[in-house]
Amino acid sequence: MEKKPLVILTGPTAVGKTALSIALAHMVNGEIISADSMQVYRHMDIGSAKIRPEEMDGVPHHLVDVLEPDAAFNVVVFQQMVKAAMEGIYARGRVPILVGGTGFYIQAIVNDIDFTESEDDTEFRRQCEQMATEGRQQELFEQLKEVDPASAEAIHPNNVKRVIRALEFYHLTGQRISEHNEEQKSRTSPYNFAYFVLQDDRARLYEKIDRRVDSMLQNGLVEEVKGLMAMGCTRDMVSMQGLGYKEIIDYLEGKCTLDEAVYTIKRDTRHFAKRQITWFKREKDVIWVNKPDFNYKDEEICAFMRKVLQEKGIMTTC
Repeated sequence: MEKKPLVILTGPTAVGKTALSIALAHMVNGEIISADSMQVYRHMDIGSAKIRPEEMDGVPHHLVDVLEPDAAFNVVVFQQMVKAAMEGIYARGRVPILVGGTGFYIQAIVNDIDFTESEDDTEFRRQCEQMATEGRQQELFEQLKEVDPASAEAIHPNNVKRVIRALEFYHLTGQRISEHNEEQKSRTSPYNFAYFVLQDDRARLYEKIDRRVDSMLQNGLVEEVKGLMAMGCTRDMVSMQGLGYKEIIDYLEGKCTLDEAVYTIKRDTRHFAKRQITWFKREKDVIWVNKPDFNYKDEEICAFMRKVLQEKGIMTTC
């Protein structure tokens, strides 16, 4: 059976995926599916650097503005929503393009990772969440280091949701989730895919991140967070854990100054970009697109991607 085409365009935050994704969609007669854990939420436009309707240039976008901020969103929900979107895209004779920087979400699609084999243990998770609420996140992380050192190496201590999920998986199955993920990564992809990873000079990328954060503040990030809090959004919601949101909440609650909040957003976004790059370097079959090699010209990058897509037999309109 012939494998269906799939194009992936990813890379660290602020590397410049949006404009290239539109050009890529026109090139392959494609529709874009957002692989971003924040742009899925309504009312969260500025802090998530969400693509604006006028930037879409007529290209259909999926998984953007589809959930309210109080909705739970995780890799399992993402995978279900993406598969449903892809069915429609293929039925229309078009090519799905997965665009975003959440590496694990992309991996879940490319390798068709099976999340069904472990059931939930609500009581165990509740106990862990209670510990986190009591400020005992480090204690949870120490537990993870004991049972699954590889996961503790890959997961940031502040990413409580993933720490708890890894502990829960071990509790349920007796297997380390890091080992499970390695097994899943070795699966053969059901797609004929091209996996492009944009990369830029590190200093230049960090400078762009700082400028983007300044722009978010100028465009009304504080007001956006105030509006979300007025709607009843709280810091413990999954949506409000995103970079830029929890820090502004701290400022609005008087826990820090605005300058301190902005400093933290910039610092943590740079760290996040570094972790994204590390993740993509571990992935197999990726095609690195180093922007300086193309003189930062999108048309040269597009010509390179077109050549790759033609070689892979992924239909293009050109």
